[in-house]
Amino acid sequence: IKGNRMFDRLSGMLNFRFQRKGALVICKSYKNIQKLEEIKENGIKNGVKHLEIIGKSELKEIEPNIHPDIIAALYAPSAGIVCPYGFTIALIENAIDNGVVVMLETEALDIKEIDDYKLIDTSNGKIKAKYIINAAGLQSDSIAEMAGINDFNITPRKGQYYVYDKKYGDLINHTIFPMPSDVSKGIVVTPTVDGNLLVGPNAEEIEDKGDLSTTAEGLKEVLRGAQETLPGLSKEGVINEFSGLRAAYKKTGDFYIKTSRKVGGFINVAGIQSPGLSAAPAIAEYVLNLFKEEIKTLDRKKKFNPVRERPVNFKELSHEEQNKLIDKNEDFGEIICRCENVTKAEVIKAINRSLPAKTIEAVARRTRAGFGRCRGGFCQPKVLKLISQQLNIPPEEVTYSGGNSYILEGKTKQRTMHIAQCTKFECNISEGKQKNKNNLQSNEK
Repeated sequence: IKGNRMFDRLSGMLNFRFQRKGALVICKSYKNIQKLEEIKENGIKNGVKHLEIIGKSELKEIEPNIHPDIIAALYAPSAGIVCPYGFTIALIENAIDNGVVVMLETEALDIKEIDDYKLIDTSNGKIKAKYIINAAGLQSDSIAEMAGINDFNITPRKGQYYVYDKKYGDLINHTIFPMPSDVSKGIVVTPTVDGNLLVGPNAEEIEDKGDLSTTAEGLKEVLRGAQETLPGLSKEGVINEFSGLRAAYKKTGDFYIKTSRKVGGFINVAGIQSPGLSAAPAIAEYVLNLFKEEIKTLDRKKKFNPVRERPVNFKELSHEEQNKLIDKNEDFGEIICRCENVTKAEVIKAINRSLPAKTIEAVARRTRAGFGRCRGGFCQPKVLKLISQQLNIPPEEVTYSGGNSYILEGKTKQRTMHIAQCTKFECNISEGKQKNKNNLQSNEK
């Protein structure tokens, strides 16, 4: 509840997208009206304001496309929507601007206590630290075990989603939940801050913490659940499907936020399932208070800058504002992503911000280039070329999302010549070059 209230101020300072659209918990049977009342009373006890139960006629006025069998809903006008990665990027960029050092693609391998500090062995060298806040999500139990802490276990719980084209984004006006179960809020149908319609997730208990696959059966479950809210919804208009993993602390089903009794200066922030995103700002304050208990002499930074500069979003500007930008920088006049109307200048700026976008996915998460209906079919080669140029690396070294997710193997001509040299031709290599000259030129084009 506290975290929800903090978003207006945070979005104003850090310039990320946040909208208070309101939420509905829907009910299809009169026997569940009592459960709606219980959810409402529990919300009031927790400090949620302006909760009300609305009937079918009023519900139809605010959500005309909703299922005709829905007879009532609990309305929470204070609920909001945010882009999770947009919010996270804003926080990290502000942290970097205030002196934080971010080490991407760095794996923690071991943690040892030496005197009054911890030595963290990583894939990119050693880090010496007096205090550790373990917020490693699915791997938080593994990180704790490295330090000799075996107090909790994290289990992955998979959720699958559909993303619909923006022309479906106005089918609903609020985030709509079914009646919640013990393990999930159910299949949610929600608008997004970027204009798409998002449907999901389901809840699947799995063992593999790296399993981000989608399945036909899982996505069928998502669609069936969504049709309980929007009966006319089908797979038509789906532009993407994906899955995410919740980090579940099954012993209590709640967050696990504690200072270790075994290792001094070690705070575990684990099991942050839904509503972890809403609670995140309040969780940070809670952890700060735990930290103060450990350190005692923690002082506020005098030159802290709480404001993050808003990145340019060209498509949201007026024609006059757009023309002014183009006059200053002609790269604003070149569209890289047609689906999302992202300019060359926006991509270049994303690659060169304080947290550089060094991969195809990183650029997409900052600019949305590649997140439209063609999913990068038009713009991905252009984005790849810009990353290569701006980072001064060969195109073959550009990855989709880091690690070994390379896009290219090599140049077409080199690949063709390699094949020619390894294939039995009736002619020698020089003759083969001549015979394949036209094909090579075509490939290069």
